[in-house]
Amino acid sequence: MEIWIISILIISYLIGAIHGSKIAQFFSGVNIKKEGLKNSGASNAAIVLGMKYGILVAIIDIFKGVLAIIGVRFVLQSYSNFSLAEQDLLLYLAGAAVILGHNFPIYTGFKGGKGTASIIGILFAIHWPIGLIGLLLLIAVTFLSDYLLIGVFVFYFVFIVASIWFAEGLSPIIIAGFLFLMAVLLHIENFKRLFRNEEMRISTFLRRKKPSL
Repeated sequence: MEIWIISILIISYLIGAIHGSKIAQFFSGVNIKKEGLKNSGASNAAIVLGMKYGILVAIIDIFKGVLAIIGVRFVLQSYSNFSLAEQDLLLYLAGAAVILGHNFPIYTGFKGGKGTASIIGILFAIHWPIGLIGLLLLIAVTFLSDYLLIGVFVFYFVFIVASIWFAEGLSPIIIAGFLFLMAVLLHIENFKRLFRNEEMRISTFLRRKKPSL
């Protein structure tokens, strides 16, 4: 079991460390980590480079979450005889490692994004109907509240609920709780801006002129 855990953690971390922002930088010539919110997430790509780059980065970051979970599930079902609880543990560990790789990539001095797009991909791959519900709620709450931040944490709530109701054992719940706490810490500045009424509203973002590159 230990060798499985170590292998899955390392491979999933390296997958997570592949950033969509690098592809955006290749095409645009702009390093978004030095602009805007100064991180490599999809929302910052949209703020700095425009919606099409934000969507590009989001798709790549979602896909790596999907890839890691589907890959681990295939290997476990094909080459192991682990119980459902053990398989769920390994799947959630893979998801956590992807998020850690995205948030703290080794090749950029452990400075990355905040993991929102990747955790969407992870939940879709673990249990796609709940992932779809979570994404629809994220979108709906974001537009109703006018803040992406609130929509993101509604999605995290759905992720935790999924770990409670659809995963075997206690480990997935603990891992989901860990990812939630990490997200809170990484969004501290966003919460401060929200309380000061300085956090960017979705309506403000959509009214902005397209960035000139």
